[in-house]
Amino acid sequence: MLGFLLRLLPFWVREPLLIAVGSVLGVRIMYLAVRDHDRVAAGLGVVFLVFTAIRVYAVIRALRARRNPIPATSANGVAVDTAAQPQPQPQAQAQAQAQAGTGPRPGPDTPKKKEEEHNAWGQAFAAVAVFGALAVALWVAPRFLPSDDNSPQPASCSDGTHEKLPKAYKDTPRPVTGEELCKALNPSDLAKLLGTPGETATTVSSTNNTAPLTDGKVAQPEVEVTFDTYTVNVSATYNELSTDQYVKLMKFGDEKDIKTLTVLGRPAVLSSDHTMKLEINLGSGGSGGPVEEGPLARTLSVALDRNDRGGYCEITVWSTSGALPNDSALLDIAEKVLPEIPERPVR
Repeated sequence: MLGFLLRLLPFWVREPLLIAVGSVLGVRIMYLAVRDHDRVAAGLGVVFLVFTAIRVYAVIRALRARRNPIPATSANGVAVDTAAQPQPQPQAQAQAQAQAGTGPRPGPDTPKKKEEEHNAWGQAFAAVAVFGALAVALWVAPRFLPSDDNSPQPASCSDGTHEKLPKAYKDTPRPVTGEELCKALNPSDLAKLLGTPGETATTVSSTNNTAPLTDGKVAQPEVEVTFDTYTVNVSATYNELSTDQYVKLMKFGDEKDIKTLTVLGRPAVLSSDHTMKLEINLGSGGSGGPVEEGPLARTLSVALDRNDRGGYCEITVWSTSGALPNDSALLDIAEKVLPEIPERPVR
């Protein structure tokens, strides 16, 4: 149906329309093919560009035919069909030419016509080259021009809005804040350390909390970064608990796979424990389900100073699927974060 309607259109309407549609589709498909490395789309784009070049060539030939009409015209402007007129005899024709003082009329300029045909094809291929250049420009432009789309950006640390610190932070010598922990962790580099470089952080939160069951007297800043695969929580607890005492508490509790080691000259311990799963019903009753055992988490705890005078930094990683990265990922994160946490001074 569409082809029938196109054939009903006049030539000077149909051909420019086909050229416009073919060029736009060809350039767009070629851009998508280059961006997605799709050979099938590239072949389809070439088909559209070649089709457009043929239409350009047809329009150029039509324009030249209108400028140089083939039928000859007489002196009074009336067209003469030389094929229908009786051809004069050679002798009479020679006498008429001698009387008129003119020589034989030049024949068709065949080389000139061939040159015009070559020029027409050259212009057609030049049009294809222009379309190709436009496709390359569309492919390269997004890399150099700022993006104006409204696509969601990766989550990052806070924009510098500072909340009032609890009194515990003022009583603690040189404590780190949640925002400083977040900047030290750098969510944009964290995915690479976890072995998932293609992911971006979906949520990032940092707080200046105090440790539970301490009546707000122990500073405990923390930051949590969530990716599609893993969630990372980093906290610093400024209490008096040494790493040796912390290991004894772990063994008394339910922690698994306990392993002591040294990180950047500081005593440290690796352990595993299950997270808690809590469901909250926001319906009319507002009640929630029972607290259940969540997926397994891996934690690296490192002393806040080399002499282990109390306090520790904890790096915990878990995932909803239960999968965990290698322990080397936690060590890499610790080596990135610990230099940004001041060691506790001698008391």
